[in-house]
Amino acid sequence: MAESVFVHPTALVESDNVGAGTKVWAFAHIMEGAVVGRDCKIGDHVFIEGGAVVGDRVTIKNSSLIWHGVRISDEVFVGPNVVFTNDPVPRVLHPTTMDDWVETEVGRGASIGANSTILCGIRLGAHCFVGAGSVVTKDVPAHALVYGNPAQIRGWVCVCGRQLGADTRCSQCGRWYAGGENGLTELDGDIL
Repeated sequence: MAESVFVHPTALVESDNVGAGTKVWAFAHIMEGAVVGRDCKIGDHVFIEGGAVVGDRVTIKNSSLIWHGVRISDEVFVGPNVVFTNDPVPRVLHPTTMDDWVETEVGRGASIGANSTILCGIRLGAHCFVGAGSVVTKDVPAHALVYGNPAQIRGWVCVCGRQLGADTRCSQCGRWYAGGENGLTELDGDIL
């Protein structure tokens, strides 16, 4: 663990792989084998299981649960009480093993609202936005705005987080986007 990592006295950090500048707040638990990048903010009561990977400059708010096989890219926001899953068939009498667990991937710059549940095997595309209280049961394309139970596409969002108009131009920062197979892609330069 880097020397410049701040760990609150009540936090438990068992992993040696926590990046410089990261802050781990009260009662958080980062297990051995977990990877947490640089300049992250890990809130109170967050649990990160061994085998989870968190990128750089990620904010994970209080009481979120990040299980083995969850891969979070850089600049992701995980709201309070977000729950990821990794076992598609959880049973007590017939337990699964790590070989049965399914990975989940969160793309760069994504935001996940408070109290959302992300089922295992899901891919959240870059810069997507999951509304608070959502249950995500299928992949979310890049820049999609989804919410509900189950979460459905309700619109599209810019890198800056603002909802895009019908012309896929951001009224806040002026970026333009084009649709594609996996969601939206930012266009270079001005479109006339």
